[in-house]
Amino acid sequence: MIRVRSPWRLSLFWRTFFLLAVLLIGSILAWLQTLRSLEFEPRAIQTAQQIASLVNLSRAALIHSDAIARVSLIKTMTEQEGVRIVPREPGDRFEPFDNDALGQRISLEVGTRLGAGTELANSVNQEEGLWVGFTIDGDGYWMRTNRDRFNRTTGRTWIVWLITAAALSLAGAALIARLINRPLKELSFAASRVREGDFDASTLDETVATSEIREVNIGFNRMSQKLAKIEQDRAIMLAGISHDLRTPLARLRLETELSVSDEEARSNMASDITQLDAIIGKFLDYARPDKVELSTVALPEVLETCLFSVRNRSDMRVKVDLGEGLLVLADAVELGRVISNLLENAGRYGKSVDTGIADVDIAAKARDKWVLLRVRDHGIGASDDQLANLTKPFYRGEAARTAANGAGLGLAIVEKIILRMGGTFALSNASSGGLVANIKLQRAPTA
Repeated sequence: MIRVRSPWRLSLFWRTFFLLAVLLIGSILAWLQTLRSLEFEPRAIQTAQQIASLVNLSRAALIHSDAIARVSLIKTMTEQEGVRIVPREPGDRFEPFDNDALGQRISLEVGTRLGAGTELANSVNQEEGLWVGFTIDGDGYWMRTNRDRFNRTTGRTWIVWLITAAALSLAGAALIARLINRPLKELSFAASRVREGDFDASTLDETVATSEIREVNIGFNRMSQKLAKIEQDRAIMLAGISHDLRTPLARLRLETELSVSDEEARSNMASDITQLDAIIGKFLDYARPDKVELSTVALPEVLETCLFSVRNRSDMRVKVDLGEGLLVLADAVELGRVISNLLENAGRYGKSVDTGIADVDIAAKARDKWVLLRVRDHGIGASDDQLANLTKPFYRGEAARTAANGAGLGLAIVEKIILRMGGTFALSNASSGGLVANIKLQRAPTA
């Protein structure tokens, strides 16, 4: 079952960062709300007390001064203290004081301290300021003063403080997420180097301060060393297989041709030895090291070399359709092995039921940064259940079980080589019959 990667999946760094950011910002908002709730009542009482004190002082000064001194007093209060007192007229138009919770609490507290008839407004007759309406001996007055003289924190101050705290919290969250993600990123890089067969560049630091990370790094290094030893032993084993098995097979074939008098028996024995040698070759191809050196390769030249061995086959016809300038990033020898295996597979299992001839179509074209190669036969194809298994080692379809005695490694070798050259390989059934091998190779840059 193929799992499609969701485009919304995040890396570990961003996932950790977002979780920490949500936690920190939520904590800041909760702390801010708690602080505002705790200081709400004291601030309202303090502001109301300041307003009431200013009104009482102004009212007392006006009550205890005569008419001549009152005019001078009002002028002095306006010029030096920014407090203006004017008579309250019935036709005055005023805008009520702030209607939020804090404004209502201040209005209620000021009314309690100054008595009935007290009024707070934001503007009177379109003149803005903090206006307080009060009475002196039944006469109404307005006192105007500057709102800034009262200690009332504005909403803008809270927003600035919140943005600053959030920015510092996000910076801290990014730093913490990076510290958490760094050892995992190093481990991921080392694992990718091991996958590419570069064991020397996959050593992790075993002296880090964090004990858990240190233990993981030590375990990974030991695993990498063991894998390097296994890879070395495998190379030695392959060399031994190549020498110890193929040499006796060659000698056995020579002795068979010289000692067996029956021509049919000699032919069958030679065919069995040839097939056994080919199977050993398949095992060696599949077990080759994964590391390859990529270079610019002309695809038409590789195809021409591979087609040379099948041109004279009477049971196989190949049709080629190639675009111009098809240069790919590949290993020429490995790419030739891929095409040869596909041709061999098509020649064995892609024969027409009517004619007994394998008609093979090879087409290639360039698209963006890739070169698409398509190899198709006109045989019976494969069922949907078999398609997913044809590239598994030692698996052979029903047609293969009766048509030949191969090792079941041909398509597995093809897929393995294509993947380590940075391409993709997929099998499908053609709509008009036959098996199609779809290969995508990296396109080499042109000079």
